[in-house]
Amino acid sequence: MGAWLKMTIDTSKVATTTTGTAATAPTRTGAVANWADERLGLGTVMKKNLRKVFPDHWSFMLGEIALWSFVVLLLTGVFLTLWYDPSMAETPYTGSYAPLRGIEMSQGMSSTLHISFDVRGGLLMRQMHHWAAMLFIAAMMVHLLRVYFTGAFRKPRELNWVIGSLLLLLGTLEGFTGYSLPDDLLSGTGIRAADGFVKSIPVVGTYVSFFLFGGEFPGDSIIPRLYIIHVLLIPGILLGLIAAHMLLLVYHKHTQWPGPGRTEENVVGFPMLPVYAAKAGGFFFVVFGVTAIMGGLMTINPIWRYGPYDPTKVTAGSQPDWYMGWPDGALRIMPGIETELFGYTLSWNVLVPIIILPGLMFTILLMLPFIENWITGDKRDHHLLERPRDAPTRTALMVALMTFYGLMWAAGGNDIIAIRFDLSINQITYFLRAAVFIGPVIAFIIARRWCISLQRKDRDDVLHGYETGIIMRSPEGGFSERHAPLPQESVYTLTSREDTKAYAALPATDANGVDAPNGRIDRVRAKLSQAWFAHDTAPPTREELDEAHHHAEHAHELQGALDGRAADGHQYDGKHAVEGDHLRND
Repeated sequence: MGAWLKMTIDTSKVATTTTGTAATAPTRTGAVANWADERLGLGTVMKKNLRKVFPDHWSFMLGEIALWSFVVLLLTGVFLTLWYDPSMAETPYTGSYAPLRGIEMSQGMSSTLHISFDVRGGLLMRQMHHWAAMLFIAAMMVHLLRVYFTGAFRKPRELNWVIGSLLLLLGTLEGFTGYSLPDDLLSGTGIRAADGFVKSIPVVGTYVSFFLFGGEFPGDSIIPRLYIIHVLLIPGILLGLIAAHMLLLVYHKHTQWPGPGRTEENVVGFPMLPVYAAKAGGFFFVVFGVTAIMGGLMTINPIWRYGPYDPTKVTAGSQPDWYMGWPDGALRIMPGIETELFGYTLSWNVLVPIIILPGLMFTILLMLPFIENWITGDKRDHHLLERPRDAPTRTALMVALMTFYGLMWAAGGNDIIAIRFDLSINQITYFLRAAVFIGPVIAFIIARRWCISLQRKDRDDVLHGYETGIIMRSPEGGFSERHAPLPQESVYTLTSREDTKAYAALPATDANGVDAPNGRIDRVRAKLSQAWFAHDTAPPTREELDEAHHHAEHAHELQGALDGRAADGHQYDGKHAVEGDHLRND
């Protein structure tokens, strides 16, 4: 047996001791990599993930804009923390901005002015930080809309939708805490409003306000506490959620648009290295460059014009940053309603638009994937995207929510609208009170009918081809327009969607006459499912496609004799040679 082993195994390469030196890579870098791989197993993991394929489409960059904007926020935020002093202690301003010199203000305001006027590059960093925050939230919103309209939130990505929604909520709160830190007149007005919002909460509101502000408003604790929340608490949660979001993206693989060779089982695109990494890295510098241009050329939040916060003053036309505008609009158009209950005053005019409505809207946003899944009864995994027209009710639902949001957002500037257009602010308010209820319904109906009409057009284009603009005359004297078949790739895209089926309710009773559990809820679900898919146009079947193809071939044979010659009478339009040609009478 030992002789046989010596014949089959080169024992000269087998280690005979555990005390010798292990084999090393030929270079120092290779030795370090080999040492780490032997202990961490990174080689196999990195090899697999660095060659992971990502599809290529312009709409996928929206999430990247949000990601790189967050990186810009981190970079510029670290710079700003080196000079910002989160203190509400009063001090006279002695900086280089002459109009405010000698005025008492908080050290937070004074340090912000110092960053703006006395730190080299400080104003650029401040404005880049603020613009990046605007871009971060805007990109998240548009990315969220893209995900919803294309159905990218469906199983198995519901949790990623929840994480994305939480990122949007936390980004909004992070923006509020950030623009409150300078303690200028505008941000101080916002904090004063926030104090009123907290106090509107029944029973516990006054206590929460007392502990939040460290006593009666404004206290001396709110700026330091907002600073800790802004630079430590929320960014830490954001980093964790972004990491989880990216890990789930890699685990589930990226969604892709339908097309030839693309199925629910594969991904067609480019690998992480070197293609996608190079694109993503270049795109970061694009986002950074655009943010730097905006920060250098476009003034934002000029706190020196507002001055330090003074509770006796409120800036005219004061408004929060745009992403906080819709709750402000709801507050402005809410009727003044109060209720006395058990010795407590319920300020519905503040509680509903600021506390209840945002919570309700965020809950609806968070539950959208689960609501659709329950109504449709679809339990399958989905990795191919849908065009918005392919899901009319889903698209119309989001359009209705967007309309509601937009009207609330417009209400947040009702005073500015009244001034600019010389209108009555009362009439604007009354109009918006009705529009926020009627507008979303009208938007839902129009968007849904629009999508269904586009579905029907797609079906006609697939079966009959597109209009070429060439008018043909039949032997009987009739005129018709010649149609040409669509390209195969377009046909694939238009026919890739599946025929939707409404959920069918289970029988109300079983064979023994026993009522089915949750029978009433099941019937409600079936009715909602029928309404969800009502009037959807079914994609062409294989038989219809074969018949349309046969019809197109027959029409091509009839028109083949005329190919290469001008249509009757068209040879005299100045675009065709007419020598030796004559009018055809057939």
